[in-house]
Amino acid sequence: MSLPLDLLRGLFDDAAIFPPGNVPLARAVTEHAAHLRSPYADAVGPLVVRASDLPRVGDVAVGVVIGLDEAHAAVSAAGDRLRALEVALPARAEAAEVRSLASYGVDVYVEVPRDDRRTAVVAELAATGLRAKLRTGGLEEDLFPTIPELAAVIAAVVEAGVPFKATAGLHHAVRHTDPLTGFEHHGFLNLLLAAARAQAGRSLADVAAALASRDDGAVARAALVLPPEVREAFRSFGTCSIREPLDDLAHLDLLPATWKTRKDGAA
Repeated sequence: MSLPLDLLRGLFDDAAIFPPGNVPLARAVTEHAAHLRSPYADAVGPLVVRASDLPRVGDVAVGVVIGLDEAHAAVSAAGDRLRALEVALPARAEAAEVRSLASYGVDVYVEVPRDDRRTAVVAELAATGLRAKLRTGGLEEDLFPTIPELAAVIAAVVEAGVPFKATAGLHHAVRHTDPLTGFEHHGFLNLLLAAARAQAGRSLADVAAALASRDDGAVARAALVLPPEVREAFRSFGTCSIREPLDDLAHLDLLPATWKTRKDGAA
């Protein structure tokens, strides 16, 4: 068995230049082009870069990570290459300030703050047609939301009709403990299962249970019957290695047969 292509299309945003990958930009551009020539090209989203990188990425389709006050300049600099903006709110920004981002004609993902502004920000995203960016990890342990916290925000954005992407920490398909750091990592398949349960109106406890499962076989079996509509909610996630999620899907026997490649990414 393998996952249907509709469930995987555009799921992996190429964030190779960001930690912990930290790939040099020129190499990231070259490797991104190779991904787009590969059998699994349909799974690959835009190359995620900083606004300062735009002069050096050529004609590559990009998502740009910016601050709230940098949006206009980034849109102008990126031009036709721009596929998405990923916007971080300053610590003191009011929720209503996201309204200025609603007129750019591209997908705009606003990072939902992990504080008491969350509810108001999600409401503004729903009212303006903007999207949510959910932080799921990072280089420090406190950047990883707990299962209850992540379940609550997934349920909130899905209920509000706000599509979301995830960023950081999703190095593997299934929830696990990193053997080097001891950090608890969420799995990208767990997030898909959680989003599907939220779409189906399941309880918050059921959404959390989907995030909590560490059983590779159970998660894989559940992923096989996910409705393709789940991607209307969970749009993509940033990964510093396109190979990592592909290798995990192969390990779980979920990789489409036409995408099976050697470890170096060649067909």
